[in-house]
Amino acid sequence: QVQLLESGGGSVQAGDSLKLSCEASGSILSGVAIGWFRQAPGKEREFVAAINWSGGFAAYGDAVKGRFAITRNNAKNTAFLQMNTLKPEDTGVYYCVGSFGLSGRYTDTDFPFWGQGTQIIVSS
Repeated sequence: QVQLLESGGGSVQAGDSLKLSCEASGSILSGVAIGWFRQAPGKEREFVAAINWSGGFAAYGDAVKGRFAITRNNAKNTAFLQMNTLKPEDTGVYYCVGSFGLSGRYTDTDFPFWGQGTQIIVSS
């Protein structure tokens, strides 16, 4: 129903900024909330951020509050994750996710649509 394609990953130094993009496509896009999860090697997936369809509400994981910002442009079916002041612990695979609305729960099972992921490496 909803396909998600991430772009913008790469290798950066601690303190740098990076912006990820997530392009959505599919038969039903109206009302789809977009979010991001990440997974570091040997660790469980971690909620990063999510934004509702209108863009009027966003939620963030504790580890990224104040450093990351999620936005979206519905005219282009694209969401963005601006990541500032990156730290080595931000290293991991970042997945764009989607759901029909936000329930207030931000576990991976709350988002049925997943992209393939994009790698981010932050060096100290």
